[in-house]
Amino acid sequence: MSANGAAAAAQTGGRPSPGQGVWRRRLPGLVLVALVALACLWIGQFVPVVSPLILAIVLGIVVRNAGLLRPVVRTGTEWSTKRLLRAGVVLLGLQLSVGEVLSLRPGELVTILATVVITFATTWWLGSRIGTSRTTSLLIAAGFSICGASAVAAMSAVVPEDETSDDDVATSIAMVTLFGALALFLLPALQGVVGLDDHQMGVWIGASVHEVAQVVAAASAVSAAALTVAVVVKLGRVVLLAPMVALVGGLERRRAARTASRADDGAPVRVPPLVPLFVLGFLAMVVVRSLGVVPEDVLERVELLTRFLLTAAMFGLGTGVHLATLRRTGGRAVALGAASTLIAATVSLVGIHTLA
Repeated sequence: MSANGAAAAAQTGGRPSPGQGVWRRRLPGLVLVALVALACLWIGQFVPVVSPLILAIVLGIVVRNAGLLRPVVRTGTEWSTKRLLRAGVVLLGLQLSVGEVLSLRPGELVTILATVVITFATTWWLGSRIGTSRTTSLLIAAGFSICGASAVAAMSAVVPEDETSDDDVATSIAMVTLFGALALFLLPALQGVVGLDDHQMGVWIGASVHEVAQVVAAASAVSAAALTVAVVVKLGRVVLLAPMVALVGGLERRRAARTASRADDGAPVRVPPLVPLFVLGFLAMVVVRSLGVVPEDVLERVELLTRFLLTAAMFGLGTGVHLATLRRTGGRAVALGAASTLIAATVSLVGIHTLA
């Protein structure tokens, strides 16, 4: 033992420091999260239609509700959920190049913007009309209009903590999984019915399917040309993540301020951030990627790390889900997810026929 280590041990009576104790409690959960993430990524290599993120959250839900989650791992799984997720969202920005998105035709860019805005606004409004909770409606609107689970997680950061829960987030991601899977098989089968060529099918799939992995699987079923277009269009939707979160963050701050002004008991009202720091990090990474200063081999490694972080976080999120709560709220969420999917597919299809 070094002199410094001996001195530290002497000062604490040979016991680990508080910081060391915290990390020792987190370690079992972190190891479990990492192992599950690696397993999900490995399975995803052999079954591309299965998103590792979705598989991870399903496994987390199963582990929690089957009583397999031991207290010794909970500290680590709870810690990993938000932190790994936010780190993954930041690195997701390195997959986006503004130049690639701007290479699309003007009509295609308008179609992407219209699909995101109309799907988001209509889904959020419709959720309140059918009785879905305000938070769940907002998160489903974000996930279905932008980029699935990552958008759900980013949007949850601007909702006051006392108004959101793991169940809200899990319900929204479950809807992304269900309807993304349906769209994955349904849209390619409708090519002849809707009268689109392969390029247009790529635009339609990229503009209306939720998860990136689902977009890849659906477009691959059409052709290689459709796949190339679909991925770029999907990235165009992801670029809108930061401005949409900033817009909703501003609305949430105004609502919190009005709540505070009406409060008579003097209790503090927590105001959500206008733009979470990790979303600003996401924007910074988009700029870095667009400047072309990061070598391709580094980007490939970062992409793998990003998928690992997001997958690990999804497992941690799943371990916080109570199926009994999902059963109570699931019917309305399914109805809202079905409506949101139909809205995104219809708006983007109309845009392709009239603008693209």
